[in-house]
Amino acid sequence: MTDPKHASPDHPIHDLLAKRWSPYAFADRAVSADDLRSVFEAARWSASSYNEQPWRYVVATKADPAEFERLLSCLVEGNREWAKDAPVLALGCASLNFARNGKPNAAAEHDLGLAGASLTLEATARGLSVHQMIGILPDRARELYQIPEGVRPLTALAIGYAAGPDALPDKYRERDAAPRPRRPLAEFVFGGQWGTASGLGQ
Repeated sequence: MTDPKHASPDHPIHDLLAKRWSPYAFADRAVSADDLRSVFEAARWSASSYNEQPWRYVVATKADPAEFERLLSCLVEGNREWAKDAPVLALGCASLNFARNGKPNAAAEHDLGLAGASLTLEATARGLSVHQMIGILPDRARELYQIPEGVRPLTALAIGYAAGPDALPDKYRERDAAPRPRRPLAEFVFGGQWGTASGLGQ
């Protein structure tokens, strides 16, 4: 039987893409160091403009409670409510300038997103789940971790094993149980002019 959170695509896609979703509920189960290394190794091999590799991550696990709490404090309150149960947290940062010439890298945040996607698919292949979030306190992160100028703390990631949503507050339980709607291709793949569906959107 198919998991109700798995995608029901209109066209064939890889099984890892269909299985990937972002839970709010995480099991009380540690992630092995080997799995974490492979998850971040996948980010390492992501594509980037001029091979700049502008992604940087700060990682904390519950194996070090003080460090975990320090990173947790960099999330907005609404995200702290549920992310406290994940065994691993990370901050995703983008280095905004090219190392080779100091000029602005317009692709930096895009490339951090690509690295996050690679990381997430590797995690999914290992039975893990990743919930990425934009709701962080960047100034606090910058202060606590001495993040330098020219590097933007942008996202946070909760990494672990998905759990049943029963222990979640009501609003998050409903989100975990809700279906995953997606726009059809006709609404975002255009041809000829903006807003006109291409032939692919059939």
